Amino acid sequence: MPGKATTPNAIDRLSNRFDHGRMPTLCRSLLLVLLCLGNFAAHAQNSSPLPAPAASAATPAQALDQLGGRLDSVKAALKDKQATVPLADLRNTALGVQDQARQLAGSLTPQMAALQAQLAVLGPPPAKGAPPEAAEVASQRRQLDKAQANLDAQIKQAQLLNQNALQLAAQLTGLRNDEFQARLASRTATPFSAAFWADPARTFPDDLARLKRLGARAAAAGSEAWQSPNRRPLLLCLIGAALLLGVGRWLLERLLLQLATRRVPDGHLRRSAMATAVALTAVFTTGLAAQLVYLGLNWNDILDTDLDTLASSAVRLVCFAAFVTGLGRALLSVRRPSWRLPPLSDLAAQRLRRIPWLLGAAALLFGLIERISRTIGSSLPATVATRGLMALVVSGLIGVAWLRLRGARRQRAADGEVEHRPLWVGLLGAAAVLGVLASWLGVALGYIALAFFVAVQMLWIGVIVASAYLLFHLLNDLIHTLLSSHGRGGRRLQATFQLAPHTLDQAATLFAGLTRILLTLLALATVLTPFGAGPGDLLASASRTFSSLKLGDLPIDPGSIFTAAAVMVIGILLLRMLKRWLREQLLPKSTMEAGMQDSIVTLLGYLGGLLVLVLTLAALHVNLTSITWIVSALSVGIGFGLQAIVQNFISGLILLVERPVKVGDWVSLGTVEGDIRRINVRATEIQLWDRSTVIVPNSQLITENVRNVTQANALGRVQVKLPMPLDTDAGKVHTLVLDVLNAHPGTLAAPAPYVQLANLDDGAMTFNCVAYVNSPRDASGVKSDLLFEILERLRAARLPLIRAQLVRTLPPLAEHDERTG
Repeated sequence: MPGKATTPNAIDRLSNRFDHGRMPTLCRSLLLVLLCLGNFAAHAQNSSPLPAPAASAATPAQALDQLGGRLDSVKAALKDKQATVPLADLRNTALGVQDQARQLAGSLTPQMAALQAQLAVLGPPPAKGAPPEAAEVASQRRQLDKAQANLDAQIKQAQLLNQNALQLAAQLTGLRNDEFQARLASRTATPFSAAFWADPARTFPDDLARLKRLGARAAAAGSEAWQSPNRRPLLLCLIGAALLLGVGRWLLERLLLQLATRRVPDGHLRRSAMATAVALTAVFTTGLAAQLVYLGLNWNDILDTDLDTLASSAVRLVCFAAFVTGLGRALLSVRRPSWRLPPLSDLAAQRLRRIPWLLGAAALLFGLIERISRTIGSSLPATVATRGLMALVVSGLIGVAWLRLRGARRQRAADGEVEHRPLWVGLLGAAAVLGVLASWLGVALGYIALAFFVAVQMLWIGVIVASAYLLFHLLNDLIHTLLSSHGRGGRRLQATFQLAPHTLDQAATLFAGLTRILLTLLALATVLTPFGAGPGDLLASASRTFSSLKLGDLPIDPGSIFTAAAVMVIGILLLRMLKRWLREQLLPKSTMEAGMQDSIVTLLGYLGGLLVLVLTLAALHVNLTSITWIVSALSVGIGFGLQAIVQNFISGLILLVERPVKVGDWVSLGTVEGDIRRINVRATEIQLWDRSTVIVPNSQLITENVRNVTQANALGRVQVKLPMPLDTDAGKVHTLVLDVLNAHPGTLAAPAPYVQLANLDDGAMTFNCVAYVNSPRDASGVKSDLLFEILERLRAARLPLIRAQLVRTLPPLAEHDERTG
């Protein structure tokens, strides 16, 4: 079919190295859209009005037989010395068998559980000597036992295939490493000798004949594509490709830039988004145009297998070359220096502007030559000569780029401008110089394979570093924009989760750092993975390594750690949202007092935190046996140094449950007297009258004598003692003061105010005036008002005092010193 070039296998192959006709892993997300669109167009041109009937699904036994046959064919090809199948293809087949066997075993496990549940419903078989069970039950039991035995055998066979395929893939990986090392160590004659050129000259006629035969087949296919009914689709595809390369790229780039200008906030994010848009535009339009040309030539499956494979490879090479040029154009940004991400001067960017185009063109040209050589089966001398030339060209272009960058830097230094470079930039430049020297020396000494490998690795590393650099800036700017405490998203997060601005800024820095670490590890894994194996191989190897590591009886699994971290973060966020909903919406509408509401929210926080901890441990697959040593260590620590902490924690729980004191109470504890503001896990915060805060351990509130002034909604009492001469009219004073006490709006009618003649001593009589208020906290204010009014009334009635009065504010049935709240 015309769309067979965009099958999932083709997409997977893009992750491998360029010297194997494949694309970088970091480019895959950009090229996936192109391939999907091409695949859609390929299927859309299918003129068959009726869909092909779907093949019947194979039974598990048939699937196991097919997987076993595929694995046996891999083993046979591995033993056959004459086989020409690449080890990479054999390894991919083995890994495919391993993945399908694992999925098959996983799909059969629920069926086994269902059979076991059905057998559990029937119960155990009758014991020997017991009455036999009903015939229908016995028949059903036999059927279930037989089905269970068959299913168990299939599961074990699938698991065995999984292990065998995994071992075979590991063996093939080792063989590929050995083959790779042997290939790098191979040496030919130096290009400066006549022997080097004698072999290509001798095989040139045969290679030229093969190339002419391929050209004739391509010409015949092109002629057939120009005939009716293929001419119209070909013309439409060619016109579409021309429009994409001409007007389409310009329009798409302008559209993306307008979206970035209108939708993206002004700042660093807009700059990195525009650079990303430039790179995406180049690879999208060029790759889609190449795919359209391929579809037009192969509209009705005109190309044979070899030409179709060659055309598919050409499409991928065009995508890679477009990605290289687009990435260089985005990073250099010669026309718009304000968009430039790297700290390059305008002079340096101007001198480097042609290098990405030349590297992309060299990669495309030599890649096509390599594919054509494989298709026609060209001779080994021709292949060696081609790879030597490519090593010289690629390494030469990289060397020219370094020299131009160095010249621009020297000119800036001569002009008095100081340029500060990061350490990794200097190391990368030194590595490029060494790579160029090694590549040229390798060609000169006859180590063509080594020189070719070094040149391709330099191109590979350059693309990976440039892609990672662009992603660094894009993700870093995106995170800081979304989590900025001054941005719209940051303010919304602060309002939703009650986050402080500095907490949000710290989170942005933390997430940006984690993103940098992950991207760095991904880039290193892609660069260091040998001869085309993708990062998936490295991740699988790391997974197997970590699976063998244990902390006691607890296995260390990166996936479980990531899941546990996600469970903890989500659990904490949900718990905070629930506590906020209770504190601000539900509980204020109840009849509970504020202290009780705060106690409920705090206890819920403790219980929710414990639940989150249990769920996190469950995600880590921690059982009691795995944490026995932790409990033992904690028990020893509690016995020696954690007694006070545990005692305060338990005391805090008692305070929240029994509530002898609660938030808002006026308490007195020794020399400490004030209002309880918060009861924490370890200590209680008490605010004094001068607005300072004292931290009191919870155990003191349980074990020591605590005076709670406002316990049980206690009333406050205002007491005023008025010493007056013996000749004073006592009845007049009684009536006057009692009127003042009753007239004040803060005094209570029940208990009623009263005025008593308390004492006659030393030529004076003392009146004891008492009134009650709603709370001891109101006593000081009411007392002040009463004193002002009483003094004014006494002065108006010419009733003098003989000495200063003593004013004390007391709760009912218990006197205490007056305080201001």
